[in-house]
Amino acid sequence: MAGLRKSYGGTTVVDGVDMEIAAGEFVTFLGSSGSGKTTTLMMLAGFTEPDSGTVSVDGRDITGLNPGKRDFGFVFQQYLLFPHMTVTENVAFPLQLRGVPKAEIRRRVGETLEAAGLSKFADRKPRELSGGQQQRVALCRVLVYRPPIVLMDEPLGALDKKLRDQMQTEIKSIQRELGLTVIYVTHDQEEALVLSDRIAIMKDGRIEQFDTPRGLFERPRTAFVADFLGAANFLTGKVEETTEDGCTPVRLDTGGVLKARAHACAPGQRVRAAVRPGKLRLVGAEESCCTGTVETAVYVGSLTRLTVRLDGAAPGTPPLRIETAATPPRPGERVCVTADREDVSVFDETDGG
Repeated sequence: MAGLRKSYGGTTVVDGVDMEIAAGEFVTFLGSSGSGKTTTLMMLAGFTEPDSGTVSVDGRDITGLNPGKRDFGFVFQQYLLFPHMTVTENVAFPLQLRGVPKAEIRRRVGETLEAAGLSKFADRKPRELSGGQQQRVALCRVLVYRPPIVLMDEPLGALDKKLRDQMQTEIKSIQRELGLTVIYVTHDQEEALVLSDRIAIMKDGRIEQFDTPRGLFERPRTAFVADFLGAANFLTGKVEETTEDGCTPVRLDTGGVLKARAHACAPGQRVRAAVRPGKLRLVGAEESCCTGTVETAVYVGSLTRLTVRLDGAAPGTPPLRIETAATPPRPGERVCVTADREDVSVFDETDGG
């Protein structure tokens, strides 16, 4: 897609989206409500006409084609199964529309139901299935005709967490086995990280960053991405002289220093240093650290979540959030906190996210 734009009533909801997706790739549009992710998907599907820009597949411009001629698969959050048809009949329906021979329909429906673990439900009606089973039938109905591209709009949003986790595994397994190209929309960050080869984080109709899950998590390019994907701690300060080994030290307003990986910042520049709760470490007193007092310590199974009030923090400043698997200190204890420089991102202070 290139330069996709869409406005409604003078409000721009998608503003110049450019993206190339490789065959067999699982790409997710991730963003909060109103970010433009679903509208972008609808323009790809042909259900919404762009004001400008193009959609191309294998170099062929399909922007003007109606949805039926694009031959994409589409899975909605609503299952849209035919209530009077059995599971087998629902899954066979798109093949019948395409005039596939009956023997081939039986073979492909059988294989698809087997892959989704639905063979024993083949003769049931949708009302006789659980929500998760109905979702799998809806997915099978798309996968059975092997579309070149499958578009999914919040397909797991109506499921409980346990079932949603199971379906994530199934979707990814089927996608890999069949080599499908999937474009997926969700607001669930964990779901995007689990499923995707690459993720486009969207804000105000634009793509903030299009990258691998690891790239987004470890190398956010904007403060918004750092905060949206993983809820980073932000600490303000000034950049000091870059060291010989390429480190960018930040002298924090609260006192102490955080060493960051190399960034293109001038000495004296006001910045925000971002570091995720799980990347902070409790250490003995050293020059490159922050000091403070533990306010809360909450055990959540595999780790403990701490909040630390930093020395010198201005009134109203949020406490530092830390996640640690080590033996935690108690509330009221004094601690020293630091992070590896590769885990610290630096943004201009005006980049408010």
